[in-house]
Amino acid sequence: MIHDPQHTIVETSVTGPNGLRLRFADGEVFEVDLAAVIRTHPALAALSDPAVFAGARVDVRGGYVVWEPDDLEIAADNLRNIAVEQAGGIGHERLLNWMAQHGLTQARAADAIGISRRMLNYYLSGAKPIPKTVWLACLGWASSAAA
Repeated sequence: MIHDPQHTIVETSVTGPNGLRLRFADGEVFEVDLAAVIRTHPALAALSDPAVFAGARVDVRGGYVVWEPDDLEIAADNLRNIAVEQAGGIGHERLLNWMAQHGLTQARAADAIGISRRMLNYYLSGAKPIPKTVWLACLGWASSAAA
């Protein structure tokens, strides 16, 4: 049973030395380049070897892409966030980080940018894409709060 289709990977294929094509249970397909992630996270250094990276597979529950040895994994929500950002969108982690940086609860954050708390939750969970206008509202609020 899939509880979180936007963060459940149903299929992956290797598209290059550090690239993956990911199909999620909600039907979305993303291409992601993990070269920068591999460079900046020492725990993933083994993935810089193309032979190791080529062994990418989805775990049984669809929550991770894993490699041998089994301790190499990247969670589906992180992969989707990276892919959205690389495609020019606004990833849900950016919104979470904005809230944390400014010490905002969900209620205060929703009020600050003029949306309902329910819509904010859709964005935070990744269930709905974050419109650029919402991110611009976050930046505008942060700018006015700092003044």
